[in-house]
Amino acid sequence: MPKVTKPANQTGDFLVDYEEKVFEDVKADPGEKALVTFHTVAFEGSIGFVNLLQATRLQRKGFETSILLYGPGVTLGVQRGFPTLGDEAFPGHQNFNNQIKKFIAEGGKVYACRFALQALYGHGEGALIEGIKPISPLDVLDIVLLHRKSNAFILDTWTL
Repeated sequence: MPKVTKPANQTGDFLVDYEEKVFEDVKADPGEKALVTFHTVAFEGSIGFVNLLQATRLQRKGFETSILLYGPGVTLGVQRGFPTLGDEAFPGHQNFNNQIKKFIAEGGKVYACRFALQALYGHGEGALIEGIKPISPLDVLDIVLLHRKSNAFILDTWTL
């Protein structure tokens, strides 16, 4: 059996070249928009959180950015906590809430489908994180079409 002679990795070691950037840092032109849609369940994989980070990054690059929570995506926008709302039951328990609050605080807009909120998940509008705008299920398609008409960047987030 071959002998391993490389020392074990240590805290603080670099394993990749994290400084190299291959592509230019794209910024929005004045008036450019972005829409990030979420049809995914909170905590059922990483895509919901990763694309909340992407939405924040788009906002910081100068895009007028909106988030659409529909279907199971509304679960990203409800207040959570245990034993009381706002309490973090385990590390990362509030990551969705905290990221959405940060996104809104930085000027982003978040919309949540009222049909999914009530009919699918049994929540009222009062369950939403402050700053999220509830919308009619008929608005779900129209927000996408309006962004399409304005040549916005649209990132769709889906899980099955």
